[in-house]
Amino acid sequence: MTIGNYLKAIKEGFLGSQGQFRYRQNEIPPEERTVAAIVKDLCAIQDVEWAKYAFSREPLNGKFEDADRVSLTAKAYECGIEAAKDCMQKYGCDTPEKLADVLGLKVEYPDMPQNATRVLFAEFREPNNVYIYMDGVRRGKKLLDDPDVVQAFGGYISITSILLAHEVFHVVEMKNKKNIWSQTHRIELWTLPFFKNRSRIAVLSEIAAMGFTKAITGIDFSPYVMDAFMVYGYSPLAASALYEEMMSFAKKV
Repeated sequence: MTIGNYLKAIKEGFLGSQGQFRYRQNEIPPEERTVAAIVKDLCAIQDVEWAKYAFSREPLNGKFEDADRVSLTAKAYECGIEAAKDCMQKYGCDTPEKLADVLGLKVEYPDMPQNATRVLFAEFREPNNVYIYMDGVRRGKKLLDDPDVVQAFGGYISITSILLAHEVFHVVEMKNKKNIWSQTHRIELWTLPFFKNRSRIAVLSEIAAMGFTKAITGIDFSPYVMDAFMVYGYSPLAASALYEEMMSFAKKV
């Protein structure tokens, strides 16, 4: 598979259905980097510095200034962290696996999604099904055989726990959609004398899931790092291109 085909296939990865990174074939190909170098640099990006990258997948992205993106990202992370704390206190759970069990979720670990034309790492399907796709997990675990990669992460990570935590948040969010900030916050698009058009900001749900995942798994880095890391298992060149986009959005290059 060429880099272009890989990136076309990665329609929904860790981010879900917000969108995808597109490598344009007429551009200069990116430098292929080691996975350890990619992880090390991306783990150094602070949570709010992911704002532009996260919002680049948001349909309403053009409605926001950079300061708005940063502010909303910070609030979304806090929303996810608070949701994790509430769940851990309410249910007495300190891992996504235990929380999934308490919530009555049916977690399955198939090799790949039925639609094999896309690369998907995990997904939640209402009302209570979570799927962790093991093809991507196995590829990621193979990358963790390199001690330099483990060191870049700050220690060995559980890929399945990180993926599961992200999906569990969407279950928690669904159960609390009337009062959780990631669902209730609205942006005013336009107004008429007797009518206001207000809309949800879809990306806030995904950003909040990142905060939730950090809090319940105890990792020190943003789960957005997993985008490039998991893609690396399929195409080092595609992951390198995605890394460059991430670093550019975070203004690290």
